Amino acid sequence: MRDRWATLPGWQKLIGLAAFIGFLYYLPLFGIPGLNYLRTDAIAQGTSWAATLFTISIYVIIAIGLNVVIGLAGLLDLGYVGFFAIGAYSVGLFGSPDSKVVAWMREEFNLSQDWAVSWAICIPIAIALTMISGVILGWPTLRLRGDYLAIVTLGFGEIIRITARNSEFTGGPQGITSIPGPPGEKADGTRLFGVIDIKPWYWMALTVLLIVIFLVRRLEHSRVGRAWLAIREDEDAASVMGVYGFKFKLWAFAIGAALGGLSGVLFASRQGYVDPANFSLELSIMFVAMVVIGGPGNMAGVAVGAILLTYIPERFRELSDYRPLMVGLALVIIPILRPQGLIPSRRRARELKDREEAVAPSA
Repeated sequence: MRDRWATLPGWQKLIGLAAFIGFLYYLPLFGIPGLNYLRTDAIAQGTSWAATLFTISIYVIIAIGLNVVIGLAGLLDLGYVGFFAIGAYSVGLFGSPDSKVVAWMREEFNLSQDWAVSWAICIPIAIALTMISGVILGWPTLRLRGDYLAIVTLGFGEIIRITARNSEFTGGPQGITSIPGPPGEKADGTRLFGVIDIKPWYWMALTVLLIVIFLVRRLEHSRVGRAWLAIREDEDAASVMGVYGFKFKLWAFAIGAALGGLSGVLFASRQGYVDPANFSLELSIMFVAMVVIGGPGNMAGVAVGAILLTYIPERFRELSDYRPLMVGLALVIIPILRPQGLIPSRRRARELKDREEAVAPSA
């Protein structure tokens, strides 16, 4: 199908892409006769269909961000949930009127008692904080490789969670409540981004996701993206060719962290509160599983991995107790049957094939 798609004229590709995007925006209203069983609310104990789509959207953003680190730069990050948590807590600390940080700012700068940072301003704050945290984590650790780097990043994720649980300014185990959402009202005067109708939340998350896909795709095919691929395949050879590996790996960490923070903002805004229990080690492992199962280095692959690992447990809630087992089996079986993931990167496959053909004559 990908080969056939590649041969289509440009105008046909645009029409097909527009139709697909339109279908994605239609999904919350999905009601095709005979296919309604696909909705998560098709069973009595199922969750809201629009809420599931929203969760899928932010997890796809997370998977794309982690793919920059794992799939493109070849760095194993097991603590990505830490960036997710920093983004979520950022909008809570600066946007919630109940936050101790906001209370301190009111007292320090003599502001009104109902003052808090607006939701729109919280987004660049969260992105900046997560990028800074990515640089702080990467600066001393990116000289490590393989298992050593994985252990350090795993510790980073746990440090963020434990710090949030034991710190007074983060609300401790109770977390932070009254986190704001995007402004806007419906025609009847009710909030556009409320707690009952989740469709606007999904449409906003989908719009952010499409923007992220466009930007990351452009970045992947830029000089920075080619440097990441060179480092992933052979860092020593890339260094000999003039690629400064440390700088580009630091860029990968920072950009991946920014996407994790952005998804954390959307998550916390929709929830209305955050607490340390939302950012467990199990969630971090699931993020890595999305990339590994879907296909490292391929944006479509990691998106499919995120969709499957989010949708299936929600649709089959009766099997939710076996979710860790199912993820574990998938991580064992899929790498054996399809080592490059469900949808492998064609670019990397061509590179490996060319390398084998170059080595074969000399052998």
